[in-house]
Amino acid sequence: MKASDLFVKCLEAEGVERIFGVPGEENADVMISLLDSDIEFILCRHEQAAAFMADAYGRLTGKAGVCLSTLGPGATNLVTGLADANMDRAPVVAIIGQGSTKRLHKESHQNMDSVAMFKPISKWSSSIVAGGNITETVRKAFKLAETEKPGVCVIELPEDVAKEMVDDTPMKPVRVRRSAADHKAIAEAVDLIGDAKRPIILAGNGAIRKRAAKQLQRLAHKLGVGVVNTFMGKGAVPMDDDHCLFTMGLGSGDYNNLAFDDADLVISCGYDLVEYSPEAWNRTNIDSKKIIHIDFWPAEVDRSYPPTVEIVSDLADALWQLNEAINDRFGDALPLFDIKDRKQLRDTMSDDFKAEESDTGFPVKPQRILSDVRKFMGPDDILLSDVGAHKMWISRYYQCEEPNTCLISNGFCSMGFAMPGSIGAKIAYPDRKVLSISGDAGLLMNVQDLETAVRKRLNIVAMVWVDGEYGLIKWKQQAEFKGKHSDLDFGNPDFAMMAKSFGMWGVEVTSADGVIPALEEAFSQDGPALIAVPVDYAENMKLTARLGNVQVPI
Repeated sequence: MKASDLFVKCLEAEGVERIFGVPGEENADVMISLLDSDIEFILCRHEQAAAFMADAYGRLTGKAGVCLSTLGPGATNLVTGLADANMDRAPVVAIIGQGSTKRLHKESHQNMDSVAMFKPISKWSSSIVAGGNITETVRKAFKLAETEKPGVCVIELPEDVAKEMVDDTPMKPVRVRRSAADHKAIAEAVDLIGDAKRPIILAGNGAIRKRAAKQLQRLAHKLGVGVVNTFMGKGAVPMDDDHCLFTMGLGSGDYNNLAFDDADLVISCGYDLVEYSPEAWNRTNIDSKKIIHIDFWPAEVDRSYPPTVEIVSDLADALWQLNEAINDRFGDALPLFDIKDRKQLRDTMSDDFKAEESDTGFPVKPQRILSDVRKFMGPDDILLSDVGAHKMWISRYYQCEEPNTCLISNGFCSMGFAMPGSIGAKIAYPDRKVLSISGDAGLLMNVQDLETAVRKRLNIVAMVWVDGEYGLIKWKQQAEFKGKHSDLDFGNPDFAMMAKSFGMWGVEVTSADGVIPALEEAFSQDGPALIAVPVDYAENMKLTARLGNVQVPI
């Protein structure tokens, strides 16, 4: 058969149901082969947006999201989205076109070494140099992308290779069992837990895997220990659980950072150092504080993160083994600690979250917006946060009942992620409400793909916090330079009119009481909707001042 036909059959064998992308001349053969396939091709308006769609799709399903571009500028447009997916541990396979192999050795039109460009931001990047290599290359790309910790793999298919005639069949994917925890490491961890006086659990990105979250909750209840999650670990323990001590990650620290200051043992579960530097939470007693590192990979070397014991294993299996070993060792003595000791910390943070939830000021305070959003969204509904000042507010104030219901770009921190990511999320879970929250800067970085949502009639809702400046940069400059900041102001379109020009519903909220009615109407549309909310970012520095001087019993 034709090599491009075999390539598509290999994608089908991997269970690929859709591809996000922008095709070009050099991958025309693959596009024509897709016409005879059940794989849906979702035509996008920018390659970066396509990569973000695949990113969110992969995070939510656990199966590699797939995106496609042509060579040259198409490939370079993928870079930010793929780097984001790779650093945020999302399984993604990118397919890029390439010119004929007969001209790659010399200066020629749009010729560049795309494979080399992607190597630093992917788990694996390779070119298919012969039709006979297609089956192994595709199988390897999906296997590596989906293997913990997941990430990005890139396949380049030159146009002349796609036209070859080949005699081959796809390789069948085989389920791979992840490695189990070492029994000696489990025993050492149990010893440390038995000797601890003030333990705390840190839940990171890896803890939101469904099986891992279940075992983490068992561990917290079995021990009577509080759990603090990173931005990306939201929902690992439900927000209404007494063991949930909410989110850590604001640069200035928060009340729950004090619990880490006081802890003599940190049980770290699925924590990536790119999420929140350990020097920001491991601030005291570093030499005496014990750390149990439980993750798919060995711990990164960092002076502020010196594990006493490393359990390198499938996270869910490691936590299951640890739970069983704790049962065997302590039996009727469980729980070893009283979670009521953390009640004042939890109550202090809960009261702090509620402080401005009924504020009627306009522009609207971030606290009020997020309180209303949380009341409106169901426990399984999905919120995606873009990068900007709003991300810091979402990270602290928007808590979750379920894992993977708040997607935040926090490894690579890419502006422009949320709105196109919401398209991938809605396609993955069409029956759930999907809301993106972006700043007025971030939305306009990928605004063109609102048309994709209109064309596909996807009821995503894009909420835009309007302040007319790069708010997070201003916040950081003010905090560091005694209130001074550089010129960060810009102009904005009329967002409601812009939405109308795309053929979708849009509104600008004119009062604090207008957020929930706007959400209700937006989610009743037969297609996408946009809500612009003028936001009061005077609250930024107030939050910095308050959290810079937190005092609460722990």
